[in-house]
Amino acid sequence: MATPPTRPHRIVVIACPPLTTFDLSIPGVVFGATSIGDQPAYEVTVCTLVPGVLEAAYGTDVVVPNGLEAVERADTVMVTGTADRDATDPRVLDALRAAAARGARIASICTGAFVLAQAGLLAGRRATTFWSASADFRQLFPDVDLVPGVLFTEDEGVLTSAGMSAGIDLCLHMVRCDYGSAVANATARLVVAAPVRPGGQAQYIETPLPAERGTSLAATRAWALARLDEPTTLADLARHAGTSVRTLTRRFRSETGASPLQWLLHQRLDRAREILETTTLPMDQVATRSGLGTADSLRTHLIRHTGLTPSAYRVASRTRAVVSGDA
Repeated sequence: MATPPTRPHRIVVIACPPLTTFDLSIPGVVFGATSIGDQPAYEVTVCTLVPGVLEAAYGTDVVVPNGLEAVERADTVMVTGTADRDATDPRVLDALRAAAARGARIASICTGAFVLAQAGLLAGRRATTFWSASADFRQLFPDVDLVPGVLFTEDEGVLTSAGMSAGIDLCLHMVRCDYGSAVANATARLVVAAPVRPGGQAQYIETPLPAERGTSLAATRAWALARLDEPTTLADLARHAGTSVRTLTRRFRSETGASPLQWLLHQRLDRAREILETTTLPMDQVATRSGLGTADSLRTHLIRHTGLTPSAYRVASRTRAVVSGDA
């Protein structure tokens, strides 16, 4: 179990007008809902170049009382979506460069990636942004390895996400990196979000046919989650959904961006990571309880997805908990 931090991890969000108010709200909601025991895990501060009322590209204008000096004490600096794609004030870019130079984690949501790129922090790195802005981004910043179709990317301490709700996925990923899967999944439940999704999942799925009535597979996914430790085949899922395997697969991809078995494997791996972090159970029991079958299967899949053996992952999660507690 993660150790309560001696002080919250400091997240400072830079608001660059015209801003997207939905993006701006995400860090406060996700990180604000994260706690270790009864201790808050994060402290979130929003700042801007000139404190006061900021113009919103969508929705209501926002009052931000803090200036850029807040960035100086940040452990993580985030930039949220903005309609200003190529003319950010140099003082904002200097603050970002200074934060990166002293080792702060840097992240962006949606078109905030344009600001990071202007600061030179994405040069030679993998990055993503809102899918509809990808063509503009690639034209303005050809030195960035743009990955336009994914939810989020991470490259040596610099993270970027796609637009809108993908910012939630990015923040939950950061919680998992800081405090582990158990804490991240608890936060996801509190904010009524999907469990932590892999960054490589598609931003959106093109559906050429009209939506069918009553086709949501949410109940079938919930049923599968409740029995992850039991063998589950495509036929079992199709039977629960009351449809054919072919239709199940098509609808599953439409709703999740993954095949049924890919989705099931991701859920089982996430369960295994949570068990490794929160218990001392032997590996064969971890594999059984997560539905991965055998200790060898657990080892194979975990190495493929994390680069660590189950034992190394358990040690790393304990080390991360101690480091977070001493932060």
